[in-house]
Amino acid sequence: MTNLPPPAEELRVLDAELRQLDARRAVLLRRREWLVHTLRAAAAPGPGSAPSGPVPAHAGAVAPRPEVEAPGVQNVLLVLGGVLLTVAAIAFTLVSWGHLGIAGRALVLGALTAGALGVPVALLRRGLRSTAEAVSALATALTVLDAYALHEVAFPGTSGPGYTAGASAVLAATWAAYGVGAGRLTPSSTARSEPSAGAGPAAADGSHGAGALPGLRHPLPLAVATAHLPALLWAVAFGAGPHTLTAVLLATAAAGTAVALRTALAPVRVVAVVGALGTGGAGVLTAAWLCWSASGPQAAARAALLLVLAAAVALVTGRFVPRAGIACGAALVAGLCPVTGAGGVLRAALPGEWTVPGCLACGIALLAAVRSPLPRPVRQGLVRASLTVQGLALLWSVPLVAGSLLGPVAWSARSWSGAPQDIRDAVFSQAPWPPYAGTVPLVLAVVAGALTVAARRGDRHPAAAVGALVLGWASLFVLPAVLELPYGAGLVAQAVVVAAALGFAQWSFRARRGQRLLPLTALLLALVTAVGLAFLALASETATIGVLAAMTALFGAAGFLREVAPWAAPAALGHAAALACATGASADWPPHRTALLVLVVPVVAALLAARRTTGPRATVGVEVAGTAAALLALALAVTHPPMLAAVLSVCGVVAAGTALRPERRPAVHASAALFLLAAWVRLAAWDVTTPEAYTLPVTVPALVVGLLARRRDAGLSSWTAYGAGLSITLVPSLFAAWRDLDWTRPLLLGTAALAVTLTGARYRLRAPLLLGGGVLALVTLHELAPYLAQVVGALPRWAPLALAGLVLLVLGATYEQRLRDARRLRDAFGRLH
Repeated sequence: MTNLPPPAEELRVLDAELRQLDARRAVLLRRREWLVHTLRAAAAPGPGSAPSGPVPAHAGAVAPRPEVEAPGVQNVLLVLGGVLLTVAAIAFTLVSWGHLGIAGRALVLGALTAGALGVPVALLRRGLRSTAEAVSALATALTVLDAYALHEVAFPGTSGPGYTAGASAVLAATWAAYGVGAGRLTPSSTARSEPSAGAGPAAADGSHGAGALPGLRHPLPLAVATAHLPALLWAVAFGAGPHTLTAVLLATAAAGTAVALRTALAPVRVVAVVGALGTGGAGVLTAAWLCWSASGPQAAARAALLLVLAAAVALVTGRFVPRAGIACGAALVAGLCPVTGAGGVLRAALPGEWTVPGCLACGIALLAAVRSPLPRPVRQGLVRASLTVQGLALLWSVPLVAGSLLGPVAWSARSWSGAPQDIRDAVFSQAPWPPYAGTVPLVLAVVAGALTVAARRGDRHPAAAVGALVLGWASLFVLPAVLELPYGAGLVAQAVVVAAALGFAQWSFRARRGQRLLPLTALLLALVTAVGLAFLALASETATIGVLAAMTALFGAAGFLREVAPWAAPAALGHAAALACATGASADWPPHRTALLVLVVPVVAALLAARRTTGPRATVGVEVAGTAAALLALALAVTHPPMLAAVLSVCGVVAAGTALRPERRPAVHASAALFLLAAWVRLAAWDVTTPEAYTLPVTVPALVVGLLARRRDAGLSSWTAYGAGLSITLVPSLFAAWRDLDWTRPLLLGTAALAVTLTGARYRLRAPLLLGGGVLALVTLHELAPYLAQVVGALPRWAPLALAGLVLLVLGATYEQRLRDARRLRDAFGRLH
């Protein structure tokens, strides 16, 4: 027993086989063309063969290759002929019509139209398909002229839209019948015969596509295109309203869709699809505009019914169309149309705040298609429609969320200017409240719930879980401003959001081992909320100190949890530094005194990092936060040198304590630098200008360290051990000595340089020998410069010239001696050979 496939599947198989036949036929035609050219070239006489007859004068010349193929010439001629005949017919109808009587007019039009309609059938029977197509095009143009002429003679008083509607209907039916009849009157052998050698592409193609009739090609597509006009023109002629016109557009689109689904002719299907898309798109847009601009629920409901009709057409199209992409797009439109209609009805019947939630509810309802028996592309289209509605709803809520995030920053320019009445005035103090924002928390919560359900379907959707978390946080974040809570209650609510985000992060770290995206997002949301809360609290002095203290305690407590400690502990230190600054400002302390209070933060950070109670990952964050607090303290004390020296000293102690840990030994260099800077700042505060007071505290420890290093490593270079320490004192002192007019500094510097030089000579150390000797020579030159100037002034002017000549003679003699030695060496090597 043979099981026949469903009609749609069988049609798909037949289309595939016909496309393969088309491809095979095209290959065979190209092969035939190549064989024809090959045979013609072989038939031509070669250069070595003698011609059988008399040789013409141009026999030796190569025949020029034609620039245009024969089918191209044929098509051009046919198109030009058809166009000229059509233009002539139009000119005859419009210009010369009045010179004939009624009988003559009927005889001329009848003869021309009958001849133009009958000739293509005869041409098809003879296999002249391209010529038949050209003449049939002329025939269709003549039928249009007949319709115009009939209106001018028989129905001059008929309205334009009404007559055009009737004429277009008659023409569409006539062309459809003509196209079908021409195919049936043509013998099948003629339709299946191969095209002649002179046939053009039109004939070569031969209407052998999928399901094509063996007759003319253009009448049926032209009939389908014209069939889109009668209903709309009749509606215009009868004065139909916008709702009726929209219904006519949608009905026309439905008819075009049915034709596209039923026909197997590719040109007809293309024209039907284009017409359905045009009329359907215009109908949907018009219905949406009517629905959303309606003044009452009744008018909106009428337009919504039109959108439901459009949705039904699109859904049927997606159900029966064989291509998955087209089916998905049709289902997407089918899902968006009823949502749009429902939104228009809700806008007219309910307050404006509930329009978007109503649309969102309809969009969420589309997700029920996931478990429906519809085809997979249709279900995917409906799900995408739901996601589109949800995305638009979220886009509508962006102004409120963005304003709630950025609005509190405005208090930084006018801190402690007075607390507002409620939290909404505090958040939107410099921006207007977005319209219809009262239901934004509900919208965010609903979308978050939908994403949560999607995330629970498996671990394949981590982004859905993150999106649900972000939207849930946004819903809670904007809720105090929407409810217009009092200022203090709003701050407490924001603090609760921070605590909830931290708790969720800790739970997520423990519940979702190996997955860090969700808890990290929760931690980021907690930090963002805490920062916004700190800015929001700047409106009141009490609120600022209370919020910063609460956030310090909250993040500090979370810092003892190993999972969230790498982020919570630095956040606690940052809030503690801000609390110290706020406390100093509240006590009217100057900035340099507040710096001492801020210094508590790096001290606590160093102690926490040393204890390692929060794990090694949190150590780096704690140290970075402590360093940032230390830099803040230095910035606060920079205008007061004595306090700056004290702050530098405390920072040096903290760095030295950090260097006691084995993995932080390099911090000893930072500690030494901080102590040195502290000493220098203190000396500058005491108005000490002697450079040795700044350099000797560095030189002595550096030389001691270099001495110890050379004892451990005898191969260590003297430049590495002593070069830096000696240069720090000798070079600045040398510059000071050259500017000093007194004799004390040059004497002491020269004595020290002599001692360094002798030490270098005694122990054969290059760095002390060269540095000490160079400084000693420069000091000596500086001291002898006045006397040398006197001596140079006392010498005659020829003395420098004589000295220069003497130097040149000595150099020349030395150069000659070296050349002579080189020649002797060369001769000695020559005698060896």
